[in-house]
This record gives sequence, structure tokens and C-alpha cells, in this order.
Amino acid sequence: MASLKFSPLFLIYISSFLTLCFAGDPFVFYDWEVHYMNVAPLGVKQKVIAINGNFPGPIVNVTTNNNMVVNVVNSLDEDLLITWNGIQQRRNSWQDGVLGTNCPIPVNWNWTYQFQVKDQIGSFSYFPSLNFQRASGGYGGIIVNNRDVIPVPFGTPDGDITIMIGDWYNRNHTDLRKILDNGKDLGMPDGVLINGKGPYRYNTTLVPDGIEYETFNVKPGKTYRLRVHNVGISTSLNFRIQNHNMVLAETEGTYTMQQNYTNLDIHVGQSYSFLVTMDQNASTDYYVVASARFVNETIWRRVTGVAILKYSNSKGDASGPLPDGPNDVFDKTFSLNQAKSVRTNGSAGAARPNPQGSFHYGEINVTDFYLLKNQPPVMIQGRRRTTLSGISYVNRDTPIRLADWFNVKGKYTLDFPNEPITGPPRMGTSVINGTYRGFMEVVLQNNDTKVQTYHMDGYAFFVVGMDFGEWTNNSRGTYNKWDGIARCTVQVFPGAWSVVMVSLDNVGVWNLRTQNLDSWYLGQEVYVKIVNNESNKTELGIPDNALFCGALKNKQQPAHKPPKQRYAALKNSGSSAKGRSKILVTLMMSIFAICTIFC
Repeated sequence: MASLKFSPLFLIYISSFLTLCFAGDPFVFYDWEVHYMNVAPLGVKQKVIAINGNFPGPIVNVTTNNNMVVNVVNSLDEDLLITWNGIQQRRNSWQDGVLGTNCPIPVNWNWTYQFQVKDQIGSFSYFPSLNFQRASGGYGGIIVNNRDVIPVPFGTPDGDITIMIGDWYNRNHTDLRKILDNGKDLGMPDGVLINGKGPYRYNTTLVPDGIEYETFNVKPGKTYRLRVHNVGISTSLNFRIQNHNMVLAETEGTYTMQQNYTNLDIHVGQSYSFLVTMDQNASTDYYVVASARFVNETIWRRVTGVAILKYSNSKGDASGPLPDGPNDVFDKTFSLNQAKSVRTNGSAGAARPNPQGSFHYGEINVTDFYLLKNQPPVMIQGRRRTTLSGISYVNRDTPIRLADWFNVKGKYTLDFPNEPITGPPRMGTSVINGTYRGFMEVVLQNNDTKVQTYHMDGYAFFVVGMDFGEWTNNSRGTYNKWDGIARCTVQVFPGAWSVVMVSLDNVGVWNLRTQNLDSWYLGQEVYVKIVNNESNKTELGIPDNALFCGALKNKQQPAHKPPKQRYAALKNSGSSAKGRSKILVTLMMSIFAICTIFC
């Protein structure tokens, strides 16, 4: 029998072919039921939004390029959408979970999100985007890990801890939105929660007995990565840990220059991760504090979140006064300088092998410019509304992206102004027409009396500047054009401006909004439409399980394919992908065995 001979080049061809045929990024599956449950985080029993019996919801833990499949069952008494705060949904705004791109999930329905966390790492969050529901919970943390082949700019931590902080009211979201609908302010929150729990009883006058509080159990000498998210309604919070330094390591997908902070202001919608070494003695436990900023401290004293850091060898409970925050609770300059100190680590890898700093944004010519100016709430057509550049956004019955796909006319106008309109404010569905592969400069001018934070779905933008006063063309001379942090949520102080720059390379319809829930609910948002006119292959097609509403509601076919069957099919396809990977490994081993014998 003649022996077989295979050249090494032939084997390389075969290996490449098999890789193309069988290799795929892993699937990660989640089954969620979103429902109400009764808890009393501040001692008052109330209805909150939970996921699978958890308040806050479960932590999503995935790795770069994983495919996420999340089956969401809506067991609330109203429509629901989940948005993935900071996940860029590359080429796939269909999965973004906001009203400009998705029809809501009806009561007693389920809908399966399917998307890839493409080329991202870092700390993010999710929450319900409709009907003020985030004020009642439904939120949770997202961890996107590096692939093993990509180095991380710090040693592997001994543990990973997610911390959700936020202001909280003893009234649920339906009561709170009625207040806003009636033209009133929400007033002072009733407290600050840490991981859905009230404050440790550090003060017997301010904190009633019987409040359940959060405890973080740690071991002496170990270093932990703390991922802290402000998921509240509208209050900026100062975060600190008694007697411990916090090394800032990452924010919203970008590794930062590693700096020590004893405290850091975290504004609504923002996420940071810190490296904290347990280097103190264990004579007592330590306070973990989230306290309100830029408010009357005497009146707001009870609006403070307090958890406990407990060493495994701790000898006693925490006691005494809380650790001091910034010297002046009203000092916005201190907070602004803190924000400016957060810089990109240009020598660190991110989701890909190339350094973060290899994208020289300061050398790119700006193609699109928008000055977005907000004001305190105003009356429009007899209703109290908020605005951007004089326009209060109105969601139509048919999502923008869906209307475009099916050529439904009259649902929006592509005429959002580059600068604020003159004359009285108005309501409308005006959309920004972004230039595909353009470079957009966005000035965010805050003429309100409180801090606003702004977020853009689908992107990370470069924070190039911020200062007090009115932005002018001369302000460009102060921009940081080298190592400004790339993130998805930026704070804008009252009577001040912030500027972000973003490369418009992600086709779709993307929400740009204030993260302050009351301002968002009243109309302070806009959408940015990015279209590649030369090719339709830069965007994924409409998902086969798309929901229909508004002008397209007649397309909805509840019995077409039961949602659970579809989800089961997706799971099976994920299992098949894993099976194909095993086949690939087996074939490759066989080929190399043949090579060893015959080559």
C-alpha cells in the first residue's frame, strides 16, 4: 500500500478551512423573569422590580466577543424594555432596548435579546428604560472580561465585587412618574441604597433600627476589584471606604491611568472600577459610604448609603463618625478637577492587542458639530417638559429604526439643529443626521441648576474638555487632545460645559440622553441616525423575533413561533457551536497525527 504524503502547506490550508467552518465565539445564556416583589430597603414596605427573585438583578459576567442570549419574561403589569448601558451593540441597534429602536415587550410576553459584546472590556450596567421603571429597580451589573491572550495592566485581583449605589424613594416608579406628570419636582430622596439595601445604623437618630445593610467580606492582605455603578435617579454621590485608598483602574470600558483616590464623585449612570488592597488592621469593620453631593448637607444628612467592609479576622463592629468626604459639599470645582484627572492609560491593551492610545483622536478633522444646550424644565403646550437645544423629544408609536426598515413615513424628522433653536421651546421627534465614518464634536451646555450626566448608546466617546461658564469657539484651546478618557457617560456641571468627540463608525439609530431619570422622562434626549449609503452590509438585518407596534402592529404574529421554542432553538444552536468547536479540535488533532506519521 502506498503511503500518503501531505505537505505542511497543504495542512495549513486544511487547518485554515476548518477554522473558518467550525470556529465561533461562545454563547452565554440567561433566563430572566422580571417581576415585582415586596421589600423594605429603608424600613418602609414597597413594591420593587426584581429579576428571578433578586433585587438588584443578577450580575452578567461574560468575556470579550461572547454572544449573549438573554430571554426576558415580562411579568410586570406594564410594557418593558431592558437597555444595556455601555454595551455598544456593534451594527445591531435592534437590541439596544430603547423606544427609538425597539417595540416594548408586552405584559406576559417574553422576548429574547441576542447580541455580541464585540471588542469591549470593562464595567457596565443594565436597567429598564421605560416608564420611569429604573426608579423601582430592575438594574444590575455587567462584567466584560478580557480574553486570556490580552494582557491586563494590573495583577489579577483576589476577588471581584460589584457595588450598585443610588438615591431611592419609598414610593415606587408609578407614584413618582405621577408627580412628574402633574408638573412637580420629586423632592428629596428618602435615602441611598447600596446593592438594594439601606444604611448600616451608624447613627441611631438618622437610621431606624432593623434596616438590612450590605456587608462585603474580604481577607486581609488581598486586593479586590470593586466595580461601582451609580444607578440612581438624579443624585451625584461621593464614594469612599474608611481608611482605604482606592486605585482607579477602569471606567466604562477604558483602562485609566492608575491613581489613588480617597473618595470619588460618581454621577448618575457612571461606572468605575477600583483596586482596593485590604491593608488595614482588623481591630474593627470599616464603613463603605455613598453620600449626596451639591445639596444642603443639614437637610440631606439622612440621605447617605452606608455598607460594611468586614475583614475575615475582624475584631469588632464599625463605630463612630463616617469618614469625611470632600471638605465642601457644594464645591463643584473640586469635583470638576477630579473628573479631569481621569485619563486614558495609553500604554494598556483593551479588547484587542493594540494599545488604547493608538487612536489619535486629537488629529482627526471634525465633520459634524452639535451644541446641545439644556435648560431648567419649561412649560410646553401646558405640560412641564425638559429640552435639548429647545426641543423636547417625543417618542412616537413606531420606533425610528423599525419605521426606516419598513419605509413608514412621518414618524420623525431628520432635522435636529446644530445649535439651539431661537424662539419658544417645542416638542418634536427631531433626529440628528450623523455622517457615517465622520467625527462628531458635541458640546453639552448645562444651564440647569443641577449636575446632568449624558450618555450615548452604541459608542464610547472621548471626553476632551469641561469647564464652567458658556462654551465658545475659544474653548477649543483648552481641549485635551491626547489622553482624554474614552467612556459612554459624562457629567456636566450646572452653569458649565463638557465636550465629547466620537467617531461615527457604528451604523444604526442611537439614543443620546441625560441619565438623570426625571429629566430623561420629561424629554431631554435625542437620537443619532448613522447610515452607510454605499452598502447595507454594515448593519445586521432585523431579528426574526422582532416585535411590532404602532403603524406596524398588524405584522405582529403571537402564534407564529412561540418565544420559548425560539429560545430553545437558540440554545441548541449554541450547543451546536460548542459541538462544532469540539469537532474542530478533534479534526485538528487528527491532522497533526497524520502529519507526524506521513509528512
